[in-house]
This record gives sequence, structure tokens and C-alpha cells, in this order.
Amino acid sequence: MSDSRINLKIAVQKSGRLNVDSVNLLKSCGISIDNGKDQLKAAASDFPLEILYLRNSDIPQYLEDGVVDIAIIGENLLIEKQKKVKVIEKLGFSKCKVSLAVPKEFEGTGLEFFQGKKIATSYPNTLQTFLSERKIQAEIHIISGSVEIAPNIGLADGICDIVSSGSTLFKNGLVEAFIILKSEACLAKSSLLGTEKEEILEKLIFRIKSVLRAKNSKYILMNVPNENIAKVSSILPVLKSPTIIPLAQEGWSSLHSVIEKGKFWEVIDKLKAAGAQGILIIPIEKMVI
Repeated sequence: MSDSRINLKIAVQKSGRLNVDSVNLLKSCGISIDNGKDQLKAAASDFPLEILYLRNSDIPQYLEDGVVDIAIIGENLLIEKQKKVKVIEKLGFSKCKVSLAVPKEFEGTGLEFFQGKKIATSYPNTLQTFLSERKIQAEIHIISGSVEIAPNIGLADGICDIVSSGSTLFKNGLVEAFIILKSEACLAKSSLLGTEKEEILEKLIFRIKSVLRAKNSKYILMNVPNENIAKVSSILPVLKSPTIIPLAQEGWSSLHSVIEKGKFWEVIDKLKAAGAQGILIIPIEKMVI
């Protein structure tokens, strides 16, 4: 008997860093995936989701055509492919930049360097849009890989490519000249979803947001003199109000709250100055609000 369940089809990168982060996110959402060795399609055992492992550059077209319903993909690729799909959630991993770079002897020359020059890139649409908006005339040379070598072999004067750490540029005698855009992994969806699949997607988004909130937050506990509770509470960026529990030692209480990871050190210093002691920080697995 065939399985008549409605499954939401999600595309993830076939291999690479984005694949690992995408699969880990789904697992953190309580979705079990066992695709075996080199299997390109797998169904989750505990959620109506079918995972397709696809070549990264093909995913935007599959989204637009409705071959897949949703995908975890880099924003930079969606911008480059110019497909009619919608970004519904930024995921905070696989961060990078699409940047212009020049040989290091031309460092600091500015955008005017590229006027009338040859630029090698794997992102011709992104680059052309950027140049046109700034009225820069340049010859775009499209290369599918190893863009960084182009200036060294006389193929181009500069490049436009993905930059993460900058180490690849450095190894090839290049320096970043201008950031065209910043990118990270995102959850994108096709415009062709039906009602039933939209309902499944809403459940998945709820789980993803709970995981992302937890990843960006910490649970904080501290001991505070009772006369300082109001002062300490005013510092805490809590969801509603801190939990206050009296301690065995008279005149003291334990305060429990949630703090954003990015504000951690700034807030900790303020809490100490306000009289908080014995501060503990605990990771959060999931956070549902």
C-alpha cells in the first residue's frame, strides 16, 4: 500500500558546510533523518518532511518550479539566480560576503579602480547590478570556479567572489576592496505551496524559531540582596519579568532570567555593579514563547 501522507519537500545542499549545518538544524528541531550512504532523498520518520539533497546551484530553480517546497540555501545564491521565491527566515549560519577584491598592490584604490577593468566572477548578475547602480563600466568575465587565480594569470584585473575568512584571498595575493552584500543561510519557499503544505511549514517554522531563540540566548541565575532586586531587574532584558526565589540566607534572593548571548558581557558587568553575586550562565536547548 502506498503512503498517502502529504509531505513537505525540503532541499538542502548535497555536500559541504551548508549541508552539515542544515541537517543539524533539522535534528535540533526533533526531526530524525536517516538517508543512508549517498542517498539523495529521504523521509523523516517523525515529521511530514521529505529531504532532497541537491546541488546548491540547482535549488533556486527547483524552488521556483515547485519541484521542492522549501529550501535551506544561502541568500547570496538566491540574489544571484533572481528567482521568484520568498525568504521566510534567516538562520544565522553559513555567513559570508560577496566582495570585490584586487591585487594587494592596489589596496585602497577604491571603486574607481574597476572603471574600464576586467572582473572575474561566478556572480555575474549580482556584480552587474552593483556596477550599474554605481555607473561603473567594466568587462565581466564569468568563471565557474577558482576565481581567485584570475588576476595572477592575466585573465582579469580584479575579482568578485564569496569571502568568508579572507584566507583564500590572502594566499592568492588579493585584498578585499568592497563588500557588495552580506549573506547567511536562510529558509526560502516556493510560491506554489498549497494549504496543507503551508500548515506543515508553519509547524516547522515554529520549531526552527524555538531552536534559533535558544541558540542566541542564555539562562542566567544569580544571588541578589533583596534591597537590590529592583535595580538588578531593571538591567535584565527579560521576556516578561525575572523569577525571584527567596534563599535560606535572610535578606537574599535568587533571580532567574534569560539573556541575549550578544549582550552577555555588557549586562554581566552591570549586574555585578548592581550587587549580583554567584552568577551562573546555562545554555538553553529550546525556547518557546
